[in-house]
Amino acid sequence: MKYNIEKLNQIAQKVAEMVQEAIEDENQEGVLIGDVEMAMREGLREIGGQALKYFLENADGEVAAEIECACGGKLKYQRHREATIWSVFDKVTYRRAYYASCACGKGCAPLDQRYGIEPDKVTAGLAHLIALSGIDKAFEDGKKWLKEYLLFEVSENTIRAETQKMGELQRQAEVQMIAETQDEASLQKRERGPKREVTCLYGSIDAAKVRIEPRDEQEKAAENREKWRDLKAGCWYEGESVPKRQRSARQRHKAQREGTVLRAKNKQYFCDIDNAEEFGKLLWATGCAVGADCAKLLVFICDGAVWIWNLIAYYFPNAIQIVDWYHAEERLKRIAEDVFSNLNERHVWLEKVTEDLWQGRVELVIAACQPFSTKSELARLAVTYYGNNIERMRYDQFRAAGYLIGSGVIENGCKQIVTQRLKLPGAQWNLDGAILTAKARTAWLSGNWQKLVSARSLLPLAI
Repeated sequence: MKYNIEKLNQIAQKVAEMVQEAIEDENQEGVLIGDVEMAMREGLREIGGQALKYFLENADGEVAAEIECACGGKLKYQRHREATIWSVFDKVTYRRAYYASCACGKGCAPLDQRYGIEPDKVTAGLAHLIALSGIDKAFEDGKKWLKEYLLFEVSENTIRAETQKMGELQRQAEVQMIAETQDEASLQKRERGPKREVTCLYGSIDAAKVRIEPRDEQEKAAENREKWRDLKAGCWYEGESVPKRQRSARQRHKAQREGTVLRAKNKQYFCDIDNAEEFGKLLWATGCAVGADCAKLLVFICDGAVWIWNLIAYYFPNAIQIVDWYHAEERLKRIAEDVFSNLNERHVWLEKVTEDLWQGRVELVIAACQPFSTKSELARLAVTYYGNNIERMRYDQFRAAGYLIGSGVIENGCKQIVTQRLKLPGAQWNLDGAILTAKARTAWLSGNWQKLVSARSLLPLAI
């Protein structure tokens, strides 16, 4: 919105005079700029609250004797009724025309409907800020943080409710996507419509443990209850070359070996706590949303989990499959530490077998691990691991084709969703709370937060 500069200057002058008078009235000495700033913030908050009250009351317009009811009947004017909302300026109470006496028994305030107001509730503008706190901080810490920024207190329960409301909006959007991509008629309509052109698209899937604290007393007492659940997460993204001037020290070192350095862009995260079959529906739906089903080239980079590759093979059978290089390399390091006590022998073996892996000679890697499989559990498991993923580890071919070979994008995503939010000190979750908070956070990480804010503003009002 654009405002009249002359009027803004007049208001600014009045505010400055008001703050000056307040300082003089309190006979404060040694006032510093920080004190002036805080006084102005508090004053502007009070002004904002009063201005919002006047705006709403003046926006009510001319009062009609009766208006149309949603049921088709007539609503009659009753009186100017008081309502309270919690806004970014704190609690604001205003009066507006209220209508009732329809045969359906319902009443309404046209002003509330026009501006998307739900009396006695948090406004969409404040909900936006509250939920931003909730996806980043523990609700208790968010309460303290918000007080410093808003200059009034918001309860921990309100932060939880608004954060999870955003998560619920994200879940509803996903449910709709899943329904459309599981419906044959919708898929055929989509097939006939314009296609989203994607030259090369990447996908990665992983999982991280979340501690779930049951609320039901009977469930709490159960000895075999599942305390930890897998939050499954995925990410769709594209790759781009990192310009030399922007490369970190690690990337410069990487460039010496690989010749080029790629990074992810346009990342779109999704997550849920559910079984693999249900998560697969979300994988397919989000994939269709970003054009994975019609991408010229689709590449998946994941770890060796069987459930992951089973989903990929089912939904995207033509995709190129790559096991994350760093997972594969790390296994060799652990085996070397386990079977060689002599540091020189360890170094020689590890250097040779790592080079074989780098060059895609997976059969030689398996042969190198095989002799230790009888005395090392790590080596025994590695033989199976490399054997099951031979074609997913042709790293020489993948590099030659210019593909990314590391799944750091989804590992970082799991850290940001789970480690940096769901596993914060003192965090306790029931199942739904963990899911909704995680979904709200993925919307923020994916750059889709404003869509949730807009959806929150359009929520149907309580009458």
